[in-house]
Amino acid sequence: MKVSERLKGMWIMGMTLLSLGAYTAFFVAQMWLNLLHAVYLGLMLMQIAALIMYLWGPEKIAFKPLKLLYHLLYASSILVLPAFIFIFMGLISQYHVSIPASIDASNMAVEEILPGDETVIYNTGTVYVFFPKYSEVDLVRKDRPSKSDKSITWCSGAAFQHTVSIGFDEDDIEGDHASGGVFYDSPYDKDAFAAFVFYDGNFRFEFENKTEAMKTAADAGGAGFMQFALIRDKEVVMNFDRPRARCYRTLAELNGQLCIIDSVKMLHFDEFMEELQRLGVTNAVYMDMGAGWNYSWYRCPTGKVKTLFGLPVPWSHNWVVFRQ
Repeated sequence: MKVSERLKGMWIMGMTLLSLGAYTAFFVAQMWLNLLHAVYLGLMLMQIAALIMYLWGPEKIAFKPLKLLYHLLYASSILVLPAFIFIFMGLISQYHVSIPASIDASNMAVEEILPGDETVIYNTGTVYVFFPKYSEVDLVRKDRPSKSDKSITWCSGAAFQHTVSIGFDEDDIEGDHASGGVFYDSPYDKDAFAAFVFYDGNFRFEFENKTEAMKTAADAGGAGFMQFALIRDKEVVMNFDRPRARCYRTLAELNGQLCIIDSVKMLHFDEFMEELQRLGVTNAVYMDMGAGWNYSWYRCPTGKVKTLFGLPVPWSHNWVVFRQ
């Protein structure tokens, strides 16, 4: 066998193994986007087919359409590399970076976990509790907030997007929402949603009259959005069966103060909830949205931006920001 044919065989076998690994990671991590799932599955099957045809012997193929198919399958292997890189980056985005500058709160009394004069972060060993310095909380739509905007002290994904779309469509934001004093009626409200609103310098979680709360916020020039209700008056109201570990986030009220709570590392959802209950979280909405959607960062008191989840997806079109 010629050296070129041996090298071709090594390439096909390598790309087949890489496509199997990429698809397995995609499946296990539940990075569910129906279109991408079909693409990765199809790409993997194409590499397997190319490998089978190579092992059988391309020189034995007499039927020209079948020989052409083999060459097309071989050419498709070049797509495995960008697919693997995309999945790898997506997996990285599900892991939280460590924050050495956080305050050790593992033995701290819960009532002492409070905001300071600047952005402050506590580490309980299970979760990070972020108290960004702010005077305003806003919902930014369409264009992703810039890290160069020094008024922003926290930025993360807010409401769910109904469809995977590169272009922005207001109706794709699930749940009624308000931004810049304007109310937007969504066709995708859910009974399990709660409303978070901010206006007149105050925040509020609303679990019953959600649309009315959003309109009130808009009329006052404020902002807000809807997400799954997680905790209401210290009672867990979200029934969420998640069989695997991952990083979780919530926008919450703790000790009467607004904060963001992230898991320190990947854990099971019931562990995350147990820690929220131990802390005595009063109200909370679910904020985790999976690979890519977890894009988030905060600004240190020095002005430096610390990125938590660094991979933004191009079809994410709304973010909650804290401004000082």
